[in-house]
Amino acid sequence: MSGKCIEEFLEGEVHLSPGRTITETDVVTYSWVSGDVNPMHTDAEYSAKSALGQRIAHGTLGLSVCTGLSAQLGHLIGTAIAALGVDEWRFLAPIFLGDTVHLRTTVVSARRTSKPDRGVLKRRMELINQRGEIVQTGVMTTMVLTRAGREALNTVQNETKLAEEQQ
Repeated sequence: MSGKCIEEFLEGEVHLSPGRTITETDVVTYSWVSGDVNPMHTDAEYSAKSALGQRIAHGTLGLSVCTGLSAQLGHLIGTAIAALGVDEWRFLAPIFLGDTVHLRTTVVSARRTSKPDRGVLKRRMELINQRGEIVQTGVMTTMVLTRAGREALNTVQNETKLAEEQQ
């Protein structure tokens, strides 16, 4: 496991993800998966006549991209237990097809819970386009293993592996 335990996150810690360009394929696929076929996403002629003058990505596609860019940072690989919530999410500016976005995360808080194997991590997420504009922002809360929880999990995994090898 290469992810960080709750004790390893520092309040105020900031990380930047690599960039990702939002493509036609992203928007078409997301329309199909979500069932959201609003013409602002799917109809070039309709959206050209709108106040924005062109098609835009779904707001929730941007939110989904945030989770993917966060995963690319690798901080929670093998240590995330569960997503607990998304709060204060704001869609501040449109994401156009062809925009390249990256994620800036800032640790708001990282605390242990009453259970010794887990903690709660809150991070401010900011999706930023190639012009430096924050297009989406909010707080994501995740349940994360503690060091003790990771050690216990590693012990169980090692015992399971040993038992399988002995069979």
